[in-house]
Amino acid sequence: MRLGAGRHVAIEERPAATVTSVHRLTTSDGATVHGVLATVPSARTVVCLMHPRQDVTHHPLVPLLLRAGAAVWTQQTRSVNNDLTLLHEQALLDVAAGQVFLREQGFESIVTLGHSGGGTLFAFYLEQAAHSPGARIATTPGGRPVELAEATMPLVDGAIFLAPHPGQGQLLLACIDPSVADECDPLSAVPELDPFHPANGFAEPPTSSTYSEEFLRRYRAAQRARVARIDAVAREHLTRTAEARSAFKTSARAVDRRRALAPRIITVFRTDADPRTVDLSLDPNERPYGSLFGRRPDLINYGQVGFGRLTTPEAWLSTWSGLSSNAEFVRCAPQITAPTLFIELTGDQAAFPSDSRHMIDALGTDDLTTATVRGLHFGRPINPGDPTGTALAAAEITAWLDQRFPLAPPR
Repeated sequence: MRLGAGRHVAIEERPAATVTSVHRLTTSDGATVHGVLATVPSARTVVCLMHPRQDVTHHPLVPLLLRAGAAVWTQQTRSVNNDLTLLHEQALLDVAAGQVFLREQGFESIVTLGHSGGGTLFAFYLEQAAHSPGARIATTPGGRPVELAEATMPLVDGAIFLAPHPGQGQLLLACIDPSVADECDPLSAVPELDPFHPANGFAEPPTSSTYSEEFLRRYRAAQRARVARIDAVAREHLTRTAEARSAFKTSARAVDRRRALAPRIITVFRTDADPRTVDLSLDPNERPYGSLFGRRPDLINYGQVGFGRLTTPEAWLSTWSGLSSNAEFVRCAPQITAPTLFIELTGDQAAFPSDSRHMIDALGTDDLTTATVRGLHFGRPINPGDPTGTALAAAEITAWLDQRFPLAPPR
């Protein structure tokens, strides 16, 4: 199999009675986003799926939710499929535009469903929506003003989290390779920090590696140190840009304007190096050997694929920095008070059992249901021939929805 094979789940047909419409929305700060509303006769509850970086229009849960009698809203952010400039604070304005639109459609109940990174996106939205406008975040971590105080941010009637990871920044903090010795050289390595060096406990795949507690302590500390160094570079770039903007306001010279506009792009090498992906004794569950990106993290880590590989300084601080980003599930969770369903997948390769425990413990709701189903992060079965994680999760979701927001399956 190629390195990244096996990530996707086959999508079933939607009910024949499904009516689908495409909508173009304008956010409160003037951006354009798109969403697709799929509904069936008598649907009174709408389930909303979003992800900060990906298009979820064809998420495999959509036909299963429609068959159960729910309408489904799948929406893009302004950074879909191109997260070079993704600012999570701006993405909240995209979520808000969709929530306002759905209220206008007259649905009795609106329920968010965040899968993977969509979980933290919705957690961040619900945290900010719960605050009074004046108490909302006013700037991104990079200092850009964001108009959350001026936005209408409706609360929801229920929240579902399916295999949420702790946040893009926290995810990257756990899988960034701290052995990079030179940020300009993708092959440079500090041997004593190299997770794929046999001297540090790495074993030839698919044999599970064995890392010592002492190595892991040094490794995790070095990961934080690398992220902190990249944070410093990002802030230095932003300072220079601000100085150029200030100079242009005074001089009105084209040369200063060019300096203010010149893009500064951060390249981050080697971001598929979480020891848990190759040492299955760490944070154990039913996951197979390998990462979200494939079965050979020791190879993939050196390729083009990976989280946060190319980003602007602002997007790094807002989305990918585990030290600076506001989009962290555990930070946001105490403000989530709507009825909540949290589903963990037993073979998850991105949200590990300890992550899920911390996220569940942080939720502020008094109406919390948790469930565990067998499956991999993207919903594939753990073993060939088993039910998919998607199908098992859909059964939990529809039962939970029907108990609180009665559904009427289409005939």
